Amino acid sequence: MKAIIQKIIQLRNPNFKFDEALNSRALFQFLWIQIGSLIRGLKVLFFLKNPKGMLLGTGVTFFNISKIHYGKFLRLGSHVYISALSKNGIQFGDNVSIGAFSRVIVSTSLNEIGDKISIGNNVGIGEFAYLGGAGSLEIGDDCIVGQYLSCHPENHNFQDITTAIRHQGVTRKGIKIGKNCWIGSKVTILDGVEIGNGSIIAAGSIVTKSFPENSIIGSVPAKLLKTRTHE
Repeated sequence: MKAIIQKIIQLRNPNFKFDEALNSRALFQFLWIQIGSLIRGLKVLFFLKNPKGMLLGTGVTFFNISKIHYGKFLRLGSHVYISALSKNGIQFGDNVSIGAFSRVIVSTSLNEIGDKISIGNNVGIGEFAYLGGAGSLEIGDDCIVGQYLSCHPENHNFQDITTAIRHQGVTRKGIKIGKNCWIGSKVTILDGVEIGNGSIIAAGSIVTKSFPENSIIGSVPAKLLKTRTHE
């Protein structure tokens, strides 16, 4: 039975193998949770959507689902909220996983609707993430992300001291994260930032500027610590 379940999981993750120390009770509980997630994923049929093997935790909520597009085996943890109030929607690739209590929100109001959020294939994002898409957020294939990632592709204007900041409008440049990046827990990425392919961001960093591919960055504000090389 263990081998059969492993082959099923490998449809989503070809490199997956159960640890030899895994006991039967844990395996049974895991299987029970996955079956429940698959059944909850069928609720998108009510919106005339193909589940494509979607796995949903409890309390997952969608807003403006007609603008949410996804590939195979999308996994959303419990109490994830996805809001596609936007110009160009939300796109999830194949085998995307978003941790519990995360928020994926393009727009928070009905005026100045935001652009889009695009997440590539084989991306895993930890619990309690906040992914904003007002000015566009793009995350490339094969990225792995710790808990509490926070992305804010929008800034408030504040130059006029005689007018409330909330009435001065916003600027939007967008955030782009390349392929094959590793982002540690509690990282904040601000508007206008581009992170090159193969980069690593240390836990707790606040990223305020762009970095080229294969950068290892960290600190507050983030700076280049090292460059990854073949050596």
